[in-house]
Amino acid sequence: MQQDIHPAYNIVTVTCSCGNRFETRSTLGEPDLHVEVCSKCHPFYTGTQKIVDSSGRVDKFKQKYRKRPQKGADNADSAKIA
Repeated sequence: MQQDIHPAYNIVTVTCSCGNRFETRSTLGEPDLHVEVCSKCHPFYTGTQKIVDSSGRVDKFKQKYRKRPQKGADNADSAKIA
């Protein structure tokens, strides 16, 4: 194996905009990392997640792309050339 080809794996202090701070290890060259969300303030982890009602969108999509009976479908079969 080659020596000294891997980046340095340092301890980094992560600071969230909510004020939460924790340490982790990273190949990031700086000792501090600032993030906007973390597990302490993200809605998924805090249980304050809003459930988006996507059923309206699904119904709208299905209505837009549903198969409609074609007008004159019987006439199209008889109009085929043998």
